[in-house]
Amino acid sequence: MYIVSLTYTAHLDKIEKHLNEHILYLDNQYKLGNFIISGRKVPRTGGVIIATVTSRSELDKILSLDPFYRENLAEYDITQIVPTKASAELEHLLDT
Repeated sequence: MYIVSLTYTAHLDKIEKHLNEHILYLDNQYKLGNFIISGRKVPRTGGVIIATVTSRSELDKILSLDPFYRENLAEYDITQIVPTKASAELEHLLDT
């Protein structure tokens, strides 16, 4: 599992121009089961995605499809985690 922290490198007006396409990208990744949660940072300096893919190379390929990546609008800081504890609703995400 990975935590992806995006930090915008462009002004919000440029971000807004690609936001609808970014949302479609996110929707597709949710349908494919690759992402389980995402959202904006507060203040609005970027966003965070929790991805459930099994390898960093797979994640890199997925992130390269993001219009924010393609248009060089954000930097991506990626942290791999191994969940060992979760609420009852999220226990299915634990490595066994």
